[in-house]
Amino acid sequence: MERNVIGIFDSGVGGLTVLKELVSLLPKSSYIYFADTLNCPYGPKGATEIIRLSKAITEFLIEQGCSTIVVACNTATAAAIDYLRANYPIPFVGMEPAIKPAALATKTKSIGVLATKGTFKGRLYQETTSKYAANINIWYQVGSGLVELVEQGKSDSHEATELLKKYIDPMLKKNIDHLVLGCTHYPFFIPVLTDFLPKNITIVNPAPAVAKQTAKVLAQMQKPVDCNNGEEPFVQFYSSGSTETLQRLVNKIEQDTGIPFGNKTFNRHTLF
Repeated sequence: MERNVIGIFDSGVGGLTVLKELVSLLPKSSYIYFADTLNCPYGPKGATEIIRLSKAITEFLIEQGCSTIVVACNTATAAAIDYLRANYPIPFVGMEPAIKPAALATKTKSIGVLATKGTFKGRLYQETTSKYAANINIWYQVGSGLVELVEQGKSDSHEATELLKKYIDPMLKKNIDHLVLGCTHYPFFIPVLTDFLPKNITIVNPAPAVAKQTAKVLAQMQKPVDCNNGEEPFVQFYSSGSTETLQRLVNKIEQDTGIPFGNKTFNRHTLF
């Protein structure tokens, strides 16, 4: 029987927030995760460079046997997913801007969105905003410096708290009742956000919906989600730079959630 391997990639460790949801929903699948930590962050990069990097990662994941790829990076989704879908004969699942659920649920008709510059410029974000939030006040904030804090292992630091407050306080003054996390790194800040946000603010993390969409795509393609040729499911981690933060955060996720990532290996792989 065919062994199904799901590929996942991000500019760094942010995509672990998506991998966690995938492993929880599809625990019998195997995964290969690629963190492009050497080139992180993607947010300030141009579309041409992001496509070049995404192309190299995609080809590596396909070489490793991945038959479905989750682009677990909002910036890479915005810049590169159309190119990837047009040039490779496998399905790609991207990060949908979670503006739709926030716009449908808001009672104050005011929502905040924290994302990267590249995400705000993307077609998906603009189309979703136009379609679902035409009558909603949306307050945008580019989260400069936040990705770097996660990559440095400082997501729960005083520095992170102060930067988040600086970005979100102006939104609170605009009476938002939903805060959309538009970068896969940002859910690492949820414990900090929960500490200082008013209780009426709903934090919108798109990762669970992306995992559900991946399961839906696999079902439509009739791909096996629990077939590993009798082998135990595995998770292989690759990084274009250091694997230190990757290993530490994987272990922390397992400890905090009780979700086991199965047989894990950590490897370094340069893209070019």
